[in-house]
Amino acid sequence: MTTMSIRVPNSLHNAIKDLAAREGYSMNQFLITAAAEKLSSLDTVDYLRSRAERADLAAFDRIMKKIPSVPPDPGDEPPAKYTRRTRQRTE
Repeated sequence: MTTMSIRVPNSLHNAIKDLAAREGYSMNQFLITAAAEKLSSLDTVDYLRSRAERADLAAFDRIMKKIPSVPPDPGDEPPAKYTRRTRQRTE
């Protein structure tokens, strides 16, 4: 394991210390968990971007056209203030 020293503003240090104490963690555990969550989040974004780059939008559109246009099942209706957003695709 590696030791790392970082400079942190006093206000952030105090906030981390207080939150870690409330949650029953050490500051070390809190910071390691926070860093791991951030790395996981960034890795997920990279993964989804790479998957999106391989997408076949023409095949997606063909599949979506097979879905019948019927009203939603009871309980699956959109909220009353829902407005459908569509995005124009450029091919």
